[in-house]
Amino acid sequence: MRIFRCLGCGAFNRVADDETRPPLCGGCEKPLERSGAPQNVDERAFAQALADAPVPVLVDFWAPWCGPCRQAAPIIDKLGRAMAGTLLVLKVNTDEAQSASARYGVSGIPCFVLFSKGREVSRQVGVLPPAEMQRWLIQAASQAR
Repeated sequence: MRIFRCLGCGAFNRVADDETRPPLCGGCEKPLERSGAPQNVDERAFAQALADAPVPVLVDFWAPWCGPCRQAAPIIDKLGRAMAGTLLVLKVNTDEAQSASARYGVSGIPCFVLFSKGREVSRQVGVLPPAEMQRWLIQAASQAR
């Protein structure tokens, strides 16, 4: 069983591993996006996802003008897709979500924060090489379960 967040309404949906039909959201009945690609969220959706997520949530605090953030994006995308349904990856634009950034003490970007059950479990400031980023995330996610 894997868990996916609906892009339309934000509801979390359980999907069987052997599901053959494209699943629909139980809340809004729109097709579920199951790639694991990072989801851009505003402050409201970010807070709601953290409160409701039954899986660990990796948050990428970033800004469009940040070179290292752009460098990290494909790494985070690949990790999210590899862990689809067992990890939710959210992207929070620090220019647009300043109060969320302040609330979580984000002072440098990119900043990656792993949450479990709404609480911070681990943090990585700055981009790491892909293999190191993967090691950090797998280790932190295993502690979060």
